[in-house]
Amino acid sequence: MAHPIEITDATFQSEVLEANKPVLIDFWAEWCGPCRMIAPSVQDIANEYEGAVIVGKVDVDSNPAIPGRYGIVGIPTLMLFKDGEVVERITGALPKDRILAQILPHLDVEPA
Repeated sequence: MAHPIEITDATFQSEVLEANKPVLIDFWAEWCGPCRMIAPSVQDIANEYEGAVIVGKVDVDSNPAIPGRYGIVGIPTLMLFKDGEVVERITGALPKDRILAQILPHLDVEPA
């Protein structure tokens, strides 16, 4: 069972920008209710698409540099990075099917 990895300001470059596959980052905070609402969907995506996408989480309270660099002003925000570039940005607590509709075109997976 795959789990989202914790990404920090210190590991962002190597874990996300230099990754050899797409990386979905969940920008969240412990106190954020909508962040807790989408957490199961993020976990499901990590499990179901293991090998096709790396799923990570950035705690915006502990790691302010990354959200500042990418203009994150509301959480939850999901960003999909591919080859070090942002290819999708999703803000708000969307249902899993809506998240997948935006990220699947960027992943090397067969349609379900």
